[in-house]
Amino acid sequence: MILIHDGIADSAVWDEVWPEFCKHFHAVRYDRRGYGKSPVAGTWYYETDDLLALLHQLRIHETVLVGSSHGGELSIDFTLAHPELVKQLVLVGAVVSGLPYSDYFLNRGIQNSRAFKEEGTAAGLESWSKDRYLLNPAHIDAQKRLLAILKASPQDMTHNDFPRPTQPALPRLHEIRMPTLILVGDADIPDVHAHAGAIEAGIPDSRLVVVPEVGHLMYLEKPDEFNKIVIPFIESQVPGTP
Repeated sequence: MILIHDGIADSAVWDEVWPEFCKHFHAVRYDRRGYGKSPVAGTWYYETDDLLALLHQLRIHETVLVGSSHGGELSIDFTLAHPELVKQLVLVGAVVSGLPYSDYFLNRGIQNSRAFKEEGTAAGLESWSKDRYLLNPAHIDAQKRLLAILKASPQDMTHNDFPRPTQPALPRLHEIRMPTLILVGDADIPDVHAHAGAIEAGIPDSRLVVVPEVGHLMYLEKPDEFNKIVIPFIESQVPGTP
Protein backbone atom coordinates (compact mmCIF):
# COMPACT_ATOMS: atom_id res chain seq x y z
CA MET A 1 0.00 0.00 0.00
CA ILE A 2 1.28 3.46 -0.95
CA LEU A 3 -0.27 6.41 0.91
CA ILE A 4 -0.11 9.65 -1.10
CA HIS A 5 -0.82 12.86 0.80
CA ASP A 6 -2.83 15.90 -0.26
CA GLY A 7 -1.57 19.26 -1.52
CA ILE A 8 -1.75 21.03 1.84
CA ALA A 9 0.47 19.03 4.18
CA ASP A 10 3.02 16.23 4.05
CA SER A 11 2.83 12.52 4.84
CA ALA A 12 2.48 13.19 8.58
CA VAL A 13 -1.26 13.63 7.92
CA TRP A 14 -1.46 9.83 7.91
CA ASP A 15 -0.17 9.53 11.51
CA GLU A 16 -3.59 8.76 12.98
CA VAL A 17 -4.26 5.83 10.64
CA TRP A 18 -0.70 4.64 10.09
CA PRO A 19 -0.37 2.17 13.02
CA GLU A 20 -3.53 0.27 12.09
CA PHE A 21 -2.61 0.16 8.39
CA CYS A 22 0.79 -1.29 9.27
CA LYS A 23 -0.92 -4.13 11.14
CA HIS A 24 -2.71 -5.21 7.97
CA PHE A 25 -0.46 -4.24 5.06
CA HIS A 26 3.05 -3.48 3.93
CA ALA A 27 2.39 0.25 4.11
CA VAL A 28 4.57 2.95 2.56
CA ARG A 29 4.14 6.72 2.74
CA TYR A 30 6.36 9.39 1.24
CA ASP A 31 6.67 13.16 1.01
CA ARG A 32 6.23 14.52 -2.48
CA ARG A 33 8.79 17.08 -3.68
CA GLY A 34 8.86 20.16 -1.47
CA TYR A 35 6.84 18.53 1.31
CA GLY A 36 8.07 17.30 4.69
CA LYS A 37 11.55 15.82 4.39
CA SER A 38 11.74 15.86 0.58
CA PRO A 39 13.75 18.60 -1.15
CA VAL A 40 12.11 21.25 -3.27
CA ALA A 41 12.03 20.67 -7.02
CA GLY A 42 14.64 22.62 -8.91
CA THR A 43 13.33 21.93 -12.37
CA TRP A 44 10.28 20.58 -14.20
CA TYR A 45 9.29 16.97 -13.48
CA TYR A 46 6.43 14.49 -13.67
CA GLU A 47 4.95 13.43 -10.34
CA THR A 48 4.10 10.07 -11.85
CA ASP A 49 7.82 9.52 -12.57
CA ASP A 50 8.65 10.16 -8.90
CA LEU A 51 6.12 7.55 -7.80
CA LEU A 52 7.40 5.06 -10.35
CA ALA A 53 10.97 5.62 -9.12
CA LEU A 54 9.82 4.98 -5.55
CA LEU A 55 8.23 1.67 -6.51
CA HIS A 56 11.33 0.61 -8.39
CA GLN A 57 13.61 1.54 -5.50
CA LEU A 58 11.50 -0.45 -3.04
CA ARG A 59 11.09 -3.33 -5.52
CA ILE A 60 7.32 -3.13 -5.36
CA HIS A 61 5.73 -4.85 -8.34
CA GLU A 62 2.08 -4.35 -7.45
CA THR A 63 0.38 -1.99 -5.03
CA VAL A 64 -2.77 -0.44 -3.66
CA LEU A 65 -2.74 3.35 -4.02
CA VAL A 66 -4.48 5.38 -1.31
CA GLY A 67 -4.48 8.97 -2.53
CA SER A 68 -5.92 12.04 -0.83
CA SER A 69 -7.02 15.15 -2.75
CA HIS A 70 -4.22 15.94 -5.21
CA GLY A 71 -2.67 12.65 -4.11
CA GLY A 72 -5.82 11.04 -5.50
CA GLU A 73 -5.38 12.92 -8.76
CA LEU A 74 -1.81 11.62 -8.91
CA SER A 75 -3.05 8.10 -8.14
CA ILE A 76 -5.45 8.27 -11.08
CA ASP A 77 -2.78 9.61 -13.43
CA PHE A 78 -0.31 6.93 -12.31
CA THR A 79 -2.87 4.16 -12.75
CA LEU A 80 -3.57 5.26 -16.30
CA ALA A 81 0.15 5.37 -17.06
CA HIS A 82 1.08 2.10 -15.29
CA PRO A 83 -2.05 -0.04 -14.87
CA GLU A 84 -0.01 -3.21 -14.50
CA LEU A 85 1.38 -1.95 -11.16
CA VAL A 86 -1.89 -0.94 -9.48
CA LYS A 87 -4.24 -3.58 -8.06
CA GLN A 88 -6.68 -1.34 -6.18
CA LEU A 89 -7.45 2.34 -5.74
CA VAL A 90 -8.73 4.24 -2.71
CA LEU A 91 -9.43 7.88 -3.57
CA VAL A 92 -10.10 10.25 -0.66
CA GLY A 93 -11.52 13.66 -1.53
CA ALA A 94 -9.82 13.15 -4.86
CA VAL A 95 -9.91 15.44 -7.86
CA VAL A 96 -9.40 14.46 -11.48
CA SER A 97 -7.46 16.35 -14.12
CA GLY A 98 -9.61 17.67 -16.96
CA LEU A 99 -12.55 18.76 -14.79
CA PRO A 100 -12.45 22.53 -14.13
CA TYR A 101 -12.98 24.21 -10.77
CA SER A 102 -15.66 26.76 -9.90
CA ASP A 103 -14.91 30.42 -9.20
CA TYR A 104 -16.01 29.77 -5.63
CA PHE A 105 -13.34 27.08 -5.20
CA LEU A 106 -10.60 29.24 -6.72
CA ASN A 107 -11.58 32.35 -4.74
CA ARG A 108 -11.59 30.37 -1.51
CA GLY A 109 -7.95 29.40 -2.17
CA ILE A 110 -6.99 33.02 -2.86
CA GLN A 111 -8.74 34.18 0.31
CA ASN A 112 -7.07 31.58 2.54
CA SER A 113 -3.63 32.33 1.09
CA ARG A 114 -3.95 36.10 1.38
CA ALA A 115 -2.70 35.93 4.97
CA PHE A 116 0.71 34.68 3.76
CA LYS A 117 1.35 38.00 1.98
CA GLU A 118 -0.43 40.31 4.41
CA GLU A 119 0.51 38.81 7.78
CA GLY A 120 3.27 36.25 7.23
CA THR A 121 3.71 32.49 7.13
CA ALA A 122 2.31 31.75 10.59
CA ALA A 123 -0.94 33.55 9.79
CA GLY A 124 -1.22 31.78 6.44
CA LEU A 125 -0.83 28.37 8.04
CA GLU A 126 -3.40 29.28 10.69
CA SER A 127 -5.83 30.40 8.00
CA TRP A 128 -5.64 27.14 6.10
CA SER A 129 -5.80 24.98 9.24
CA LYS A 130 -9.18 26.54 10.04
CA ASP A 131 -10.65 26.22 6.56
CA ARG A 132 -14.17 24.88 7.03
CA TYR A 133 -13.92 22.54 4.08
CA LEU A 134 -10.58 20.96 4.94
CA LEU A 135 -11.84 20.02 8.40
CA ASN A 136 -15.29 20.15 9.92
CA PRO A 137 -15.16 23.20 12.27
CA ALA A 138 -16.45 20.96 15.07
CA HIS A 139 -13.21 18.98 15.05
CA ILE A 140 -10.97 21.33 17.03
CA ASP A 141 -8.39 18.65 17.84
CA ALA A 142 -8.00 17.83 14.14
CA GLN A 143 -7.43 21.52 13.40
CA LYS A 144 -4.71 21.60 16.04
CA ARG A 145 -3.06 18.49 14.58
CA LEU A 146 -3.09 19.95 11.08
CA LEU A 147 -1.63 23.25 12.29
CA ALA A 148 1.12 21.39 14.16
CA ILE A 149 2.01 19.46 10.98
CA LEU A 150 2.14 22.68 8.96
CA LYS A 151 4.23 24.49 11.57
CA ALA A 152 6.70 21.59 11.63
CA SER A 153 7.14 21.86 7.85
CA PRO A 154 5.96 25.32 6.74
CA GLN A 155 7.50 24.74 3.33
CA ASP A 156 4.56 22.39 2.65
CA MET A 157 2.54 25.46 1.73
CA THR A 158 5.24 27.93 0.68
CA HIS A 159 7.57 26.02 -1.66
CA ASN A 160 7.84 26.60 -5.39
CA ASP A 161 6.94 23.59 -7.49
CA PHE A 162 7.43 22.57 -11.13
CA PRO A 163 5.19 19.57 -11.86
CA ARG A 164 4.56 19.01 -15.55
CA PRO A 165 0.86 18.62 -16.43
CA THR A 166 -0.24 15.21 -17.65
CA GLN A 167 -2.86 14.30 -20.22
CA PRO A 168 -6.35 15.04 -18.77
CA ALA A 169 -7.60 11.92 -17.03
CA LEU A 170 -11.33 12.68 -17.06
CA PRO A 171 -12.06 11.24 -20.53
CA ARG A 172 -9.89 8.19 -19.79
CA LEU A 173 -11.41 7.10 -16.48
CA HIS A 174 -13.19 4.21 -18.22
CA GLU A 175 -9.77 2.63 -18.79
CA ILE A 176 -9.36 2.02 -15.03
CA ARG A 177 -10.56 -1.52 -14.40
CA MET A 178 -9.28 -2.32 -10.89
CA PRO A 179 -11.49 -2.16 -7.76
CA THR A 180 -11.88 1.48 -6.75
CA LEU A 181 -13.26 3.02 -3.55
CA ILE A 182 -14.09 6.74 -3.59
CA LEU A 183 -14.53 8.56 -0.28
CA VAL A 184 -15.73 12.13 0.20
CA GLY A 185 -16.64 13.97 3.39
CA ASP A 186 -20.14 15.39 3.51
CA ALA A 187 -18.71 18.73 4.72
CA ASP A 188 -16.18 18.98 1.87
CA ILE A 189 -16.43 21.77 -0.71
CA PRO A 190 -18.99 21.21 -3.51
CA ASP A 191 -16.28 21.02 -6.18
CA VAL A 192 -14.80 17.93 -4.55
CA HIS A 193 -18.24 16.32 -4.48
CA ALA A 194 -18.55 17.08 -8.19
CA HIS A 195 -15.17 15.48 -8.86
CA ALA A 196 -16.14 12.44 -6.78
CA GLY A 197 -19.30 12.04 -8.84
CA ALA A 198 -17.39 12.34 -12.09
CA ILE A 199 -14.84 9.76 -10.95
CA GLU A 200 -17.58 7.34 -9.88
CA ALA A 201 -19.36 7.79 -13.21
CA GLY A 202 -16.14 7.28 -15.15
CA ILE A 203 -14.55 4.28 -13.42
CA PRO A 204 -16.59 1.11 -14.06
CA ASP A 205 -17.97 -0.58 -10.92
CA SER A 206 -16.36 1.95 -8.58
CA ARG A 207 -17.95 2.54 -5.18
CA LEU A 208 -18.63 6.01 -3.72
CA VAL A 209 -19.06 6.50 0.04
CA VAL A 210 -20.01 9.87 1.55
CA VAL A 211 -18.65 9.98 5.11
CA PRO A 212 -20.78 12.04 7.50
CA GLU A 213 -19.57 14.92 9.67
CA VAL A 214 -16.11 15.21 8.11
CA GLY A 215 -14.40 17.48 5.63
CA HIS A 216 -11.56 17.03 3.15
CA LEU A 217 -9.01 15.41 5.48
CA MET A 218 -11.32 12.86 7.08
CA TYR A 219 -8.48 10.62 8.33
CA LEU A 220 -7.44 13.45 10.68
CA GLU A 221 -11.01 13.87 11.93
CA LYS A 222 -12.29 10.31 12.25
CA PRO A 223 -9.30 7.96 11.84
CA ASP A 224 -11.03 4.93 13.34
CA GLU A 225 -14.02 5.26 11.02
CA PHE A 226 -11.66 5.78 8.08
CA ASN A 227 -9.84 2.57 8.93
CA LYS A 228 -13.10 0.64 9.29
CA ILE A 229 -14.09 1.63 5.76
CA VAL A 230 -10.78 1.36 3.93
CA ILE A 231 -9.16 -1.74 5.44
CA PRO A 232 -12.12 -4.12 4.83
CA PHE A 233 -12.48 -2.82 1.27
CA ILE A 234 -8.86 -3.61 0.49
CA GLU A 235 -8.88 -6.97 2.22
CA SER A 236 -12.12 -7.99 0.51
CA GLN A 237 -10.36 -7.75 -2.84
CA VAL A 238 -7.39 -9.93 -1.82
CA PRO A 239 -7.83 -13.68 -2.47
CA GLY A 240 -7.48 -15.78 0.66
CA THR A 241 -8.23 -13.04 3.21
CA PRO A 242 -11.24 -13.41 5.49
